Amino acid sequence: MILKSLSLLNYKNFDAINFEFDDKINCFVGHNGVGKTNILDAIYHLSFGKSYFNPITSQNINHNADFFVIDGFYTKEEREEKVVVSAKRGQKKVIKRNGKAYDTFSEHIGFLPLVIISPADRDLITEGSDTRRKFIDGVISQSDPLYLNSLLKYSKILSQRNSLLKYFAVNSTFDPTTLEIYNQQLHEHGSSIYKKRTAFLDTFIPIFIKRYLAISSGQEKVSLSYQSRLSEYDLLSLLEQNISKDRALQYTSSGIHKDDLSLEIEGFPIKKFGSQGQQKSFLIALKLAQFDCIKQYSKTNPILLLDDIFDKLDEKRVEHIIKLVDDQNFGQLFISDTHADRTENVIKKISQSYKIIRL
Repeated sequence: MILKSLSLLNYKNFDAINFEFDDKINCFVGHNGVGKTNILDAIYHLSFGKSYFNPITSQNINHNADFFVIDGFYTKEEREEKVVVSAKRGQKKVIKRNGKAYDTFSEHIGFLPLVIISPADRDLITEGSDTRRKFIDGVISQSDPLYLNSLLKYSKILSQRNSLLKYFAVNSTFDPTTLEIYNQQLHEHGSSIYKKRTAFLDTFIPIFIKRYLAISSGQEKVSLSYQSRLSEYDLLSLLEQNISKDRALQYTSSGIHKDDLSLEIEGFPIKKFGSQGQQKSFLIALKLAQFDCIKQYSKTNPILLLDDIFDKLDEKRVEHIIKLVDDQNFGQLFISDTHADRTENVIKKISQSYKIIRL
């Protein structure tokens, strides 16, 4: 799968701009603030129907305009594909494939597989469990529409159960029969999600560890583990055990929406004990493992976006990353960097074709 060209109209800091791309490596170079990351975000937008950095649609529209249009032209499996994402202030965003609008955005997820590596990924380490769950769910959803459907249904039922708990508290009432219906539905979808997450991580974790060892030259030992109470109890039992607690809190305190990933280096949390370089290596290994898994499931090379990847990494680690992507296992790459000379010196070591785009 190759992105051949990209057109932006009123997207973020751009009024109107067009790009033609190399089939292998494309480097956006220029000073901070010129829009390098915004171009990568537009490419992400075409795959997921939303911004990676700002999910509020109206804030992605140029300040001087009332709408934006992102237009991407791809070749995939020897077919030409045109994908357009557009949004107008006060109206619903539209995603079209070859001129036909999707009924729901979820139908589009996975059609244009993509992985982004960005400084914003540090949230996976520093933020709460919700960020790490979204990471797992995002990888699985790109290759399993049924999983995405279960997630959406679970989220809707969870919201309804929480609203019911609030209703009970406000009206000083309680109806166990209604609650049991929601419990059963959450159990059904939550158990399926838990099983798929477990199976996915059984495959993902060894790949991640291998990727990290390659980036760090085997200097550090890292680990990744899935934390879920469903490893001890089934979800129905947990919901029933915690009814009194949930009524007091007015929300559902147990379930797959509370699961987490434990990220460690040398047996300690990487958030507290990892250096900036180690944390960045950890995140890059996570994302490269994500790439490997999506490629395995989708049978195609995802597009890989590398946003400011060379920052905070020593030369040796940069060389290891470049060696990793300098083979046919990777498809099309898009790289952003503030240092044009640094980027070109690194890219020249790669045997693939490339294009430098100066902004």
